[in-house]
Amino acid sequence: MRKIRVLTAFLFFLLPAFVTGQGISLVEKASSRGISLYWDPLSETGMLEKNGHHISFRAGQDYVIQDYQSFLDEKAPYLKDGELLASTSFINTVDNFFDLNNAASSPVIGAILIDPGHGGKDPGAMAEYTVDGKKVTVREKDICLNIGLKLRDYLQKAYPDKRILMTRSTDVYLKLEERTDIANSVELKENEAILYISIHVNSSLDQSASGYEVWYLSPGYRRQVLDKQVSDDINVQSILNDMLEEEYTTESILIAKLVLDGIGTQVGALSKSRGMKEEEWFVVRNSKMPSILVETGFLSNAEEAKLLMDDEYLKKLAIGMYNGLQAFVTHFERSRGFTGVK
Repeated sequence: MRKIRVLTAFLFFLLPAFVTGQGISLVEKASSRGISLYWDPLSETGMLEKNGHHISFRAGQDYVIQDYQSFLDEKAPYLKDGELLASTSFINTVDNFFDLNNAASSPVIGAILIDPGHGGKDPGAMAEYTVDGKKVTVREKDICLNIGLKLRDYLQKAYPDKRILMTRSTDVYLKLEERTDIANSVELKENEAILYISIHVNSSLDQSASGYEVWYLSPGYRRQVLDKQVSDDINVQSILNDMLEEEYTTESILIAKLVLDGIGTQVGALSKSRGMKEEEWFVVRNSKMPSILVETGFLSNAEEAKLLMDDEYLKKLAIGMYNGLQAFVTHFERSRGFTGVK
């Protein structure tokens, strides 16, 4: 199972460049080995990072956590007179871990799954308008598929080495659980990540409502994202799951922001941004990966519906989504999976 490496659980600060006193100076040892050391003095938690891999610890505990996936029975660094010190055994563990997990195994985005909403017998939102004297029925499912296919083509051209997948590429019906099952069943290498983007069209009783928005899973919603038992200790298992869950939430927020900005750059004054929002959508809450849901506009708004019937406008939406995803992929891979939200 692939895990995206990202620092989210705590606010960390760089330690000063020196630590004195008895024991081995963790700062000096980390610096000499090209390892970044982060430390939160309030929670007494720290993290060592190199080439996208991490060792997390709480001062004085009897175990450390490796890449948010597994724990190791190793005495964590400890505080003495306000100084952070480590044992020889811990230093050797750190060296061995980072030697085994070198830059060649740095995290990458291995797959992107595009989910055009609705389909088949489920048309989604619908509206009827007169265009050139003829009545035209506009269906959400058709707009979503149109945008999804365009986005797929842009991503495939840019990333021939990545798997660009779709929950549906034709007018077929899929249950909500089938969509997330597809996402969660994608096989990935140990250092690969997958992103999930669901595309929809809005509708409202208020016919003046307009604009596009990007949703992500509410941080308050708790889910089981760790799909394998890595510890018999229930508390440790829960800690690892919480850390990974917060990791996915942070990445989803960043993707949402980048996609929102990407769409805004493309559509300009044609439509307005309604911003980023959080909700517990089924297709998002059941996916075990960074996930967003894009509402591209309102079919209930006559002016916006005309835009959503315009193929050139749909290209702008698809390019905006592509630019947002591309920005995240570039940032993620250049930072070796070390991602945060400002």
